[in-house]
Formats: sequence, C-alpha cells, structure tokens
Amino acid sequence: MKVLAVIPARGGSKGIPRKNLVNFKGKPLIHWSVLAALGSKIITDVFVSSDDDDILQTASIDDRVKLIKRPKELAQDNSKTEPVLTHVLKSINHQEFDYMVLLQPTSPLRTSNDIDKALKKLIASEANSLISVCKIDHHPYKSFKINTKGYLEGIINNDFPFSPRQELPKTYRANGAIYIIRVKDFIKKNVLLTDKTIHFVM
Repeated sequence: MKVLAVIPARGGSKGIPRKNLVNFKGKPLIHWSVLAALGSKIITDVFVSSDDDDILQTASIDDRVKLIKRPKELAQDNSKTEPVLTHVLKSINHQEFDYMVLLQPTSPLRTSNDIDKALKKLIASEANSLISVCKIDHHPYKSFKINTKGYLEGIINNDFPFSPRQELPKTYRANGAIYIIRVKDFIKKNVLLTDKTIHFVM
C-alpha cells in the first residue's frame, strides 16, 4: 500500500506574514508537519506544495521530501485546498497511491502517532475518507440567526435553542489537523467530505 502526504504551504499570508516560515518552538512552522509525515510508519511519500521558493527550500530537510512548485493562481487568498491537491496528483503518478493525507502546516501539534492512528482507523473501515475533529463547547443547534425581517430565529428550528444539550445530537468541528481520502475517490469528485466520511477525535 502506498500513501502520500501533501503539505500545502503558500507564501502569502495576511494574518501572519510568511507564517509557514515563522519560528514555532525552535523550528519553522512547516517543519513540524514535515517531521510528522516523515515519522509516520504508514505514509510512504511526502510532498510539499508551495508557490514560494524559500518555503520549498526550508521544507527540504530530508531527501524523502519531494517539492512541487505551485502556480500563482493556486496560491491566492481565496484559493481553495482541493485544486491544490488536484495539482499535486496531476504532477505525479497518482495511480500508484491508495490514500492521500492532507497535513496543513497550521496544525503543528499533530504528531506522527495521530496520523497513523487516523490512517489505521480509515483503512480498517468501509469509509473512503476521514476528517479529524474536536468537540464543540457551545452546541451550534442552540445558536440563532437573524432572518430577512431582522428577527431572531433558531439556526435549525426555534425549539433547539431551548432544548437540553443531552437531547441534541453530538456535534464536532474539523480541527484542521488531518484529512485522509482514498486517491481514487478524490479523483472522482475533488472533495474531501464524501458520503462515507468518518471522524477522528482529537
């Protein structure tokens, strides 16, 4: 079985300028994701995609790291992740890979062990994708929105905001650390959330 990890790291960032090169606990931010991928016992190939030569050079800490220069049009503020993944797959012989793992550099606390646990969970299941999540402190069903007339109403209905938490379904949010999908399934629809996506709680 072959598993590729993709670490997307564009040069532009308005929130924290050149954030992927910023020092985090003694290392450039991107190093943490590269090291986590290299430390995995299941990932076989590691790719870093960037439009920035400094980032690519910084990420090249091991001969096993393969660098892919990303086109500028895929590195804008409004650029989505899926086209970046598609570009990576088109740049390599993607048919030889079974799974693709997306590791965003902005999750430096995710470990090799986290990645391998998530991969094992997906491989042992009948699902075709996995997203790492965390529990939500405030249940979203208890939230309100403003309708077209300017009045409050429940996001789902007007009963849920006043229902006991125990009666509401469990909800999670993606924590951005790990996304895994079968390569053949991603090629079909270019999405990470499929109709058979399982979760990995972190």
